[in-house]
Amino acid sequence: MHFPHGHTVYRLRAGIVRDRVTNREVRGDWTNPDVLPIEGAFVAQTSTALLGDATREQAVEAKSLFCDGTFNVQKGDRIRDGADGAPIYSIDGIPPAADTNPFTGWTPPREIPLTRAVG
Repeated sequence: MHFPHGHTVYRLRAGIVRDRVTNREVRGDWTNPDVLPIEGAFVAQTSTALLGDATREQAVEAKSLFCDGTFNVQKGDRIRDGADGAPIYSIDGIPPAADTNPFTGWTPPREIPLTRAVG
């Protein structure tokens, strides 16, 4: 599916580092993440909640990324809605599967839940 007024958002994925305990390569370096553009996508508001206690106040924002169903996103990735300096959202859960119609081969767009906490 094509979103005529969609724009480019960016998928950020942590770079590879060597785990000191297991000596295996794992993702975890956010100093220089892999950045991949997602063209024709959009991020839409779903909800905002204010959480507060006696010492601090925090806002948690929930949004959804709508993109091509076959685009490679996974738990732990981050999404930047625009150029450098734009808000960055986290993919905290497991993104829904990219289902494909067995008769036509068509893969519908996916809605991927995002979160961002401030404060």
